[in-house]
Amino acid sequence: MKCTRIRCTMLLACTIGLLPSLGLGIGAAHAKALQAPSKDPVYRAAGSTNTTNKGQAFDKRRELFDQMSAITGVPWYRLAAIDQYERTMTKARSKTRQQLGEWLGIYMTPAQWAGQLNPDDEDQFPLSIRWFSGSGKDGDGDGLAVRTSDADLLYAVASHLMNFGPAEDDFSIGVWQYYHNTRAVQRIRQFSRIYAAYGQLDLFEHAFPVPVGNNYSYKGTWGTKRSWGGYRIHEGTDIFANHGVPVRSTCYGIVEVKGWNPYGGWRLGIRDLNNVYHYYGHLSGYDKTVAVGTIVKPGQTVGWVGSSGYGKPGTQGKFPPHLHYGVYRDRGLIEWSFDPYPMLRQWESEERKRLKRN
Repeated sequence: MKCTRIRCTMLLACTIGLLPSLGLGIGAAHAKALQAPSKDPVYRAAGSTNTTNKGQAFDKRRELFDQMSAITGVPWYRLAAIDQYERTMTKARSKTRQQLGEWLGIYMTPAQWAGQLNPDDEDQFPLSIRWFSGSGKDGDGDGLAVRTSDADLLYAVASHLMNFGPAEDDFSIGVWQYYHNTRAVQRIRQFSRIYAAYGQLDLFEHAFPVPVGNNYSYKGTWGTKRSWGGYRIHEGTDIFANHGVPVRSTCYGIVEVKGWNPYGGWRLGIRDLNNVYHYYGHLSGYDKTVAVGTIVKPGQTVGWVGSSGYGKPGTQGKFPPHLHYGVYRDRGLIEWSFDPYPMLRQWESEERKRLKRN
């Protein structure tokens, strides 16, 4: 192993002057823009969870995306979409993945970074990484491709996307070639559209699914037994309200599914930036502005409370009117349901406080 590293070091020393022409690094002309000063207050805020520091983290990530976009021509919202998808995968697989960079969520295994056949899986030299077909790149111009560097990780992804055209279909092909997973392509395209529509990263506000007041009731019903259509558990929370009460998007997201389901009746599915699928069942109808692919925001009316379901299309009235609200987290290959009740209580409380302030 030591001999391999020595050979790599000597080879790099002999060819360091050729790196810009070989395309092994981002180049000195752009390196300074991606090197953040160590005394930047944003860096000192790393790991903090208060609102101010969250805003600083969004600002730092947006700065990195904008700088890399200016250098590579890849739109910032596409870079942000990949970073956010990677972030959701790390959250779903926290036992096997960890955040590598200080600000970004992009993840690569040592073998992906250094090359599958590279005998040194900690290799940081761009020339030898390229020799072994690794993905690692020098994004900040320091002559090294460091797997824990935000600039290097982002440049590695952007360099891959640069091999494809700027059109949406070209972007999809590039994402497919990177992940070889159709679900990843769909999610990243969805995230990209949401970011492009609103022009910002901080899109994680939530709203209660019906207007907050005294015209509804609900309790934790996730996991209780259901018998219609075969025994199964209840994957959601029932919010009982009068027929026709507005149903609202709880999040910034994109409409993924719309139409009839034998169990849920007229139902709607919205995907948010946390890769959570929000399911709205038993609706009496949809807002006319809502279609598959529509971008929505918290509090936006998407339909109305009803009692549809438990039969063929159009079946109504087999139970009292209510909204079935469920949430499902994407793990990359499968989705799994989790209890929405704690989130509903939190969103309701937060919205009541906002209403009082106003």
